[in-house]
Order: sequence, then C-alpha cells, then structure tokens
Amino acid sequence: MSTTPVIEVERLNVKYGDFHAVKDLSFEVRRGELYALLGTNGAGKTSALETIEGHRTPSSGTVRAFGHSPRERREVRPRMGVMLQESGFSPDLTVRESVRLIGKLTQRVDDVDRVLDLVALTDRSGRKVAQLSGGEKRRLDFATAVYGTPELIFLDEPTTGLDIQSRDDLWATVDRLRENGATIVLTTHYLEEAQQRADRIGLMHQGTLHREGTVSELTRTLPAVIRFSLPAPAPALPLQAAVDGDRKVVIETFELQKDLHVLLRWAQDQAVELPDLEAGPTRLDDVFRTLSS
Repeated sequence: MSTTPVIEVERLNVKYGDFHAVKDLSFEVRRGELYALLGTNGAGKTSALETIEGHRTPSSGTVRAFGHSPRERREVRPRMGVMLQESGFSPDLTVRESVRLIGKLTQRVDDVDRVLDLVALTDRSGRKVAQLSGGEKRRLDFATAVYGTPELIFLDEPTTGLDIQSRDDLWATVDRLRENGATIVLTTHYLEEAQQRADRIGLMHQGTLHREGTVSELTRTLPAVIRFSLPAPAPALPLQAAVDGDRKVVIETFELQKDLHVLLRWAQDQAVELPDLEAGPTRLDDVFRTLSS
C-alpha cells in the first residue's frame, strides 16, 4: 500500500447557518487502502463526505482528491465512483439506461454488460428502476459506483438491504478492485464489516474526529472482558472482579491471555466450575459505544 494520500482533508469546517456540522476535521486516505469513516448519528460524516466528493462547498479548510479540489470536476470526477445511500435514479429509466447514463455523466468508459454481470443484474437490464426490489436497487447503486473501474470509490452503507449472498458478492468485487489498486472509503452501520475489512478507521463524534487508527490500535485502548457465573459458595477469586447479585462475574483486563490462564488455573486447583465462561478481546462496537459516553 502506498503512503501517498489520495484524499487530504485539513481543518475542514462545514456550517449550516448557526449549526456547525464539521469542526476542524483533518485526516488522510492513502492510496490503495480501505478507510472506514464511522460515527454516531449526526456526527458529521455525511457532510464531510459530500464535501470530499465535490457535492458541497466547505465553509473553511482544505480538501484535496488526487491533489485537486473536488470541485474541479473534470480532473476528479472521472477517477471517482460514488455509491450513495439513496441514488435517486429516475424510476422510468431501465437498469441498462441508468448505468450508461452514469458513464456519460462521469466520463468513465466501460462495458455495460460487464458491469451488469458483475452485480448480477444482467437479467434485469431491461427492467425499469421502479420495478426493482430494494436489494436490486442497491446492486444498481454499486454498479454505477464501480463503472469504469475508478481509482477512488466511496461506499455509503453499501450492504444495507442486501441478502447474505449479495453482500458476499459485493465484498468479493471490492476485494478485486483493491487488488487492482483502488482506494475505498467506507461508511457503514455494520461495524463488523469495518472491523473485518478496514485498514484504518476514523471515528467521528459531534463533528470532530474523535479517534483514528487500525482496529488493533483502537481496541487496545479498552480492556478485554472475561465473564462467567460463580457457584456458591466459592473461594476468593484470584483477580479483581465485579460480582452482581446473581453472582455474574465480570473481569476487565489488558492482559487477557495471562489473566485467563490465572483464572483457569485457580478454578482447576479449587475444583470450581465456571458456568457461562466467555472471554474475548475488545471489539470495535465497544469502542464505538464510548463515543457518546
């Protein structure tokens, strides 16, 4: 992966009257990486991305895509594909006409049949957009984003409304695009997708970039958790723990393997069973919950 930034955002501010939606936002997206920009509702993600995509003018600050202002559409738009949450295709156009129209508007060149096959819409090519199911419309949105194999692709909630097979197919296509050097910017409420696929993650809250890093860097800021039920009576636990009235035990630790070993050795030596034992590292959704706490 190249360290050359495809996107450069420096002290971006977006205001709507008195409402300050994005506040001094700064980050970079490197060439070839999958960067997930996540946040709570109203965090400013949409305003930030619309500015980077060239759909909105910043109130202040600097935004660059491929070294250009996103408003320089002739320089930027042919190299950029955008999958919005709602595409707004004309309901009277067919699937084929919609894909071809996007090609003309973005000045990207591709084979319409190839793209329709890529998203499994070949048998729907003559059907009007109004006649498509919700999942088919999302696949059409994806088709228009990847038409022409752009270097930079924005995926805004790409798998909403898709069945499991369609999700797998979409991510397989994204993987192939990345193998060919594409840069991906992802927003999603499915945090497991970001945890599994993102090279780096930016977490926004109330208009600012609250945290940024790899999944490992973000999750190591919180302790891992060991949970189990404690039979009564039982000897004193070997680790500091919280025990509720139902004798449910929670142990938080930054040394999961070591403390789990201590606990299991203690249970064996004391002949104590640990019903409902669960242990695991911090997940991205745990970090996400701390944003508004």
